[in-house]
Amino acid sequence: MIKVVFAEDHQALIDGVESFFEYNKNIEIIGTAANGKELLDLVEKLKPDVVITDIRMPIMDGITATAKIKSKYPNINVLAFSMFDQPKAVNQMLAAGAHGYILKNSGLKIMIEAIKAVAKGKKYFDPNVLLNLEKDKSGRNKKRQKKGVLSRREKEIMLLIAEGKKSIEISETLFITKYTVDTHRKNMIRKLGLASNTDLMKIAVERKYEFE
Repeated sequence: MIKVVFAEDHQALIDGVESFFEYNKNIEIIGTAANGKELLDLVEKLKPDVVITDIRMPIMDGITATAKIKSKYPNINVLAFSMFDQPKAVNQMLAAGAHGYILKNSGLKIMIEAIKAVAKGKKYFDPNVLLNLEKDKSGRNKKRQKKGVLSRREKEIMLLIAEGKKSIEISETLFITKYTVDTHRKNMIRKLGLASNTDLMKIAVERKYEFE
């Protein structure tokens, strides 16, 4: 039996995963956490075989939590579970010590395969993540990335947008005018091929780790 601790800040998703594995004879969810700090406490208490963790969580993110877990418990293998499929986010988790990386929208069959592989100490990548890593390495998507390249200031603004800040709040944080912020917003919408500020907000949240 593979014992798993699962960290995710959306309770509905936790409930769904727990329900799915309730009658699984090979995998057992022995604990769940809503943030990185709770995850560390559970790992210390329960000593699971595998940890599944989201990247973006309150209090402590999954990258920091993974590094701490691997530092203290090198035999506990970590599987990243995220909506982010960008190479930077993947590489950050791998650098922290994760053995695998799967996407939230890939289905529970992928999760089962990943858990079994990671429990044996093998690397496992979601097929869609692997495809993106290969594209990034080969440079086949270089042209598209160049079109969407953002300046340092635009990346700063994107990170603040991801935090839910409005233009006036961003202007106060960065000591620039609201007009300047709005101009940057328009330029980013154009560069990224988006249709509206709503799309910009979505991209800012989904691709946060690209802008850090």
